This record gives sequence, structure tokens and C-alpha cells, in this order.
Amino acid sequence: MATSIRKILIVRFRRVGDAVLSSVLCSSLRQSFPQAEIHYVLNQNIAPLFMPHPDVDKVIPFSDAEQKSFLTYIGKVRRLMKSEHYDLIIDTRSTIKSLWFSLFSLHTPWRIGRKKAYNIFLQNYRIPLSKYDEVTNTLRLLSPLKQQYAIREERNFRLECTDVERQDFAHKLAQNGVDTNKPIIVCAVTARLESKVWTRSQMVETLRRILNTYPNAQLIFNYAGEREKQNAFAIWEELGCNPRIFIHLEANTLREMVAMFSFTSFFFGNEGGPRHISQAMNVPGFAIYSPAIAKSVWLVNEGERTQGIELADVDVQAANDNSLTFEDVAIFFANNKKGNLPLAEKFPLEKN
Repeated sequence: MATSIRKILIVRFRRVGDAVLSSVLCSSLRQSFPQAEIHYVLNQNIAPLFMPHPDVDKVIPFSDAEQKSFLTYIGKVRRLMKSEHYDLIIDTRSTIKSLWFSLFSLHTPWRIGRKKAYNIFLQNYRIPLSKYDEVTNTLRLLSPLKQQYAIREERNFRLECTDVERQDFAHKLAQNGVDTNKPIIVCAVTARLESKVWTRSQMVETLRRILNTYPNAQLIFNYAGEREKQNAFAIWEELGCNPRIFIHLEANTLREMVAMFSFTSFFFGNEGGPRHISQAMNVPGFAIYSPAIAKSVWLVNEGERTQGIELADVDVQAANDNSLTFEDVAIFFANNKKGNLPLAEKFPLEKN
């Protein structure tokens, strides 16, 4: 008879998109073990995304300061593992840093992680990475449990917006002159990493076409930090400071971003964390993938509502050229009909 799993720990350090995609583990385990308590270890700046979340009972945040100090970090991990008695630990990356959770809880019967040369004695179930998409790879961490339990896999990741958050952001939209009865398009015109930012001239041209195609559409530029803000304002100015672009409207926190996407009709722009949040909020979208980011890995659950474009969609031979920059890729997008992004045919915002 399979032993009962009553308390679960999932460890997922890194960025917003990683944490959002890995939440499929929380949802799958909630369906598989409805009585279990699920804890989620995250970077502190990401933790608010999962407060609240129906499939997470407790978020355990680690600040940058806690992670930079070795003694502080292992001390916190040790106290956590001694105070909590987990029946299942899933280490989504199995890095040297994250292995301390398993080391301080060797009595846990299920210690699942990635197959690494250095974790053979710490994690008793090690799953190698595959060529699948990120969600499929993540869900493969549940495969050892299938030996004893009926595991229900959930591929759709989601985030929750409270009524109060939605009311507050509705007030913010109204203050900035946004009409919630008309389509709202959130555009990721820039990104945290320069390698993810599509060439400005092509972004400007595509946004101009969106504005011309959808005369009732209202655009909100998503950006964070001074550098991204400067990039966003430069694009706005090239578009003639169009009054249908609400450049001064910002989602100042991740919780505000969740609330913003609860009003959003469509997402367009560079691949990154905001796109994953939009998909988690069931917002249809179209993303642009830089040469360094494989669409087959990061565009999860691709379909009518979730689409994107990468260089391989335009020129397979060029996609295999590792020397190409994102600026080089823009040339292919500009000169190929697939780069024209016929959004009006795929996403009739005026009708829906």
C-alpha cells in the first residue's frame, strides 16, 4: 500500500516565467493529493504572484540577501527542513544551492530532482532533461510517483486576481482614461535582457499596424526599471505619442500586473515573464522569440489563443546560424510575409 503524502515542498528559484510554468506541479499535485499541504519555495520578489493561489498553501520566500550569504541561506533551509516534515520534495533544478533542501531532509521518502552527477546520493529519484517543452519537462518530475499513486497531470498554469485587486486596478485604468469597454492590448515592447528585445524599427512598424487595424484598441506598454522605461518612451515617441497608447500607466507590482491582465484583451511583444503571466490569466497572445530562446521549449500549450514566431518559422537555415543577432533576425521578419504578423485575421478583437 502506498504511503500517504501529506506535506509537499516544491523548490523553484529563478525568474517569473520559470515560477509560473513550474506551478503546474502545484496544480497537478493538488489534484493528485487533494488533502496534502503544498509549499512553494521562490525568490522573494516573485512570491507575491502566488499570494493567493488555490494550489499553494504556503509560499516560502528567499530574499536576495538571504541567498547571497551562505551561512544565512543554509541556516534558513536547515530550520525549515527541521520544522517541517515533508513526505515529498521536488527540486525543479537540482542546483548546488537547491540541494541543501534534500540534504537536510534525508528522511523524506520522495526526493525528486534533475539528473546531475553530484546529486546521486541526495535525491533518490533523478529525472534527466529532455527535448520537450518546459511544462512537459517539469511534469516529468512526477513520473516516479506514478509507480505507487494515481497522478493527474495539469498542463494549464494559472494565477488568481482578487476582487479587491481588480477593483483597485479598474480605478487606476479609469484615472488614466482607459475605457474597459474597448479592447486593451498589453505590449511587451522591451525586456529585462537586451538579447530578448526585438529590433525597435520592426516593433514600431508592427505597433503602427496594430493601431491602424484596430481603431478602438488601447495599448499599454509594459516596462520595468529606468532602462526599459526609456526604451518604451522612445517607441511611443516614434509612434507620434499616439493618445491610444497609455504610456504613463504602469503595473508597479506583480500583483498589479495580474490585475492588469484581468482586463486585457490581447498580449503582444517580446517573450518573457509578462507573457507567461498573461497566459496564466487566459489572455490570448502573440510573442516574438529571440534566436537564443526556443519557441518549442517556452511557448507552452501552443494553439489558437497562444501563438508566437521565431526565426525557424521564416528561415530554417538561418535559424541554425548561431552567429545571428536579434537585429539580423529582424531582416528576415521584415522581408518575409510571416513576419508581417497578420493579427487581424487571427485575432478579431473588434468581434471578441
